[in-house]
Amino acid sequence: MKQSLRAKRMAKHHRRNKTVPKLNLVSLMDIFTILVFFLLVNSSDVEVLTNDKSIELPASVASTIPETTLVVMVNDSRIMVSGRPIVEVADIGEGNEIEPLLNELNYRAERRTLTAEQEANGLPITIMGDQAIPYTLLKQVMNTCAQAGYRDISLAVNQQADERDDALEQTGATD
Repeated sequence: MKQSLRAKRMAKHHRRNKTVPKLNLVSLMDIFTILVFFLLVNSSDVEVLTNDKSIELPASVASTIPETTLVVMVNDSRIMVSGRPIVEVADIGEGNEIEPLLNELNYRAERRTLTAEQEANGLPITIMGDQAIPYTLLKQVMNTCAQAGYRDISLAVNQQADERDDALEQTGATD
């Protein structure tokens, strides 16, 4: 039996709408590829040290970027190496070195292979000390690090803007 033109057109329209549309993922993949490259490029220049809530770092105008090294955290109650408690501050004597910290640092130094530069300058270490700890305790920690071969010592601080640079920028003066 012959169909009218209208019936043919309606049948063609129903066949066309019966098929499930296909999802085109090419443009979505392009967007995510660009987003990944953008995040990789822009996230590489930020270095954040893990911070303990019990440590309030002093402020400084230091502009050097910290390297990833072994971290010694010192607060008013204990000394930790990479987040692991080593000794309580109340148990520390009057000497130049802190014996439990020296043992831990020696153990970690023995497990590393040294480069020629590290043999000359010593192993790198970062000390995160609370701004309220006494200087004598900080000096003991630094002496202990030096005795264990960690002579490339960095002190962690919170970076703040230099007021002198801000004043120069406001007046338009340059170095």
